[in-house]
Amino acid sequence: MKYRWFIVFMLFLACAISYLDRAALSVAAPLIAKDLQLDAAHLGIVFSAFFVGYSLFCFVGGYAADRFGAKRVLIVAIGLWSIFCGLTAAATSLASLLVIRVVFGAGEGPLATCTNKIVSNWFERKEQTTAVGFANSGLQLGAALAGPIVGIMALHWGWRLPFMIIGAVGLLWVLMWSVFSTDRPERNRWARGAISPVLNEREERAESQATPQMSLGSYLKRPTIWATSLAYFGYAYILYFFLSWFPSYLMMERHLSLSSMSVVNVIPWLLGFVGIALGGLTSDLIFRWTGNALKSRKIVIVGGLMVAAACVACAGTVSSVGAAVALMGITVFFMNLTLSVYWAIILDTVEPARMGGVGGFMHLLANTAGILAPILTGFLVQWTHVFKSAFLLSGGVALAGAIAVAVFVRAPRAEVEARGRAVDMAQPQAE
Repeated sequence: MKYRWFIVFMLFLACAISYLDRAALSVAAPLIAKDLQLDAAHLGIVFSAFFVGYSLFCFVGGYAADRFGAKRVLIVAIGLWSIFCGLTAAATSLASLLVIRVVFGAGEGPLATCTNKIVSNWFERKEQTTAVGFANSGLQLGAALAGPIVGIMALHWGWRLPFMIIGAVGLLWVLMWSVFSTDRPERNRWARGAISPVLNEREERAESQATPQMSLGSYLKRPTIWATSLAYFGYAYILYFFLSWFPSYLMMERHLSLSSMSVVNVIPWLLGFVGIALGGLTSDLIFRWTGNALKSRKIVIVGGLMVAAACVACAGTVSSVGAAVALMGITVFFMNLTLSVYWAIILDTVEPARMGGVGGFMHLLANTAGILAPILTGFLVQWTHVFKSAFLLSGGVALAGAIAVAVFVRAPRAEVEARGRAVDMAQPQAE
């Protein structure tokens, strides 16, 4: 196996662990609420607390990755979130749980931006979106595993033990990452023997890309960045509504038991796993057929978000559990087709030395949905005693994101292709 794909596999595992950590609270939420005496509104606040730290450190982590290297940032970030995942088991009140979730979220914030930056260093442009898609597919796999793993453990040994075990798994990943990874392939002793003999020439070109040609502010003024961020927000709103509340919805409104919910909740996440893996591949295939990178990204984002918006809105109105789960499965599949493509637009339109900052800014804006979706859902459920309006709101937000990309993502193709050629020249062909 070429070593660059091993690096992507490590990132895949990091993403899986991150969502295993995150989804654990959603699965255990009914037990935690009972133990700590939390109502629906309190749960919404707890779910949102994670994203207070997460959203801010999406940007901080991206900026740090540009300055200090993505490898170092991931070691610190994943070590921090793993420790605080374990500390969730020590929560004894709403206040302590809120503090733990904020710091836990701060640790997870840099992951996506660092993943994007490492892929940009290790892969040529024609493979980058596929690599990002494979790495990000771990997110849904982790969430799918959370249901049966956390559900079964919580039923037998209480809700606290799963958080301790999952935190330990994260610390083991940090140890492996510190040994086997590097920011660039030419610095990796495990991959060195397979690197092309023309490396020195490519190294010089890569170093020339390390000096920013444009300011961070100039990128942040572009309509393309803002429209992509809004679409990512639409994706994230559905995601965090689903991640935070769908298990509770199945138990509170559909009256499933914890064991049944843990199994049923796996289905949409597995479809999401397939969707993320196919999204990057699909976008890269369209790019090769059309020769137009931006068009290939827009097709996937607009189409995927529109289907997801329609299905999530319908999911809240059907009468059977099977129909609701099926519609949410379709929603999660199509929205996850788009996930890698937001990052592909950054890879296509931003110089390597600014990818961390610009990607982090986009991720920050998108993940404010993580603050809004759980808490709005909590108050809507508390007020109406049903979930229908929360499903409809999720669909409307995603539809707005699709429209924004269709209308405002208009970066000149000549600029995109010229920057793509420069990036291809700069990237060493790692083995």
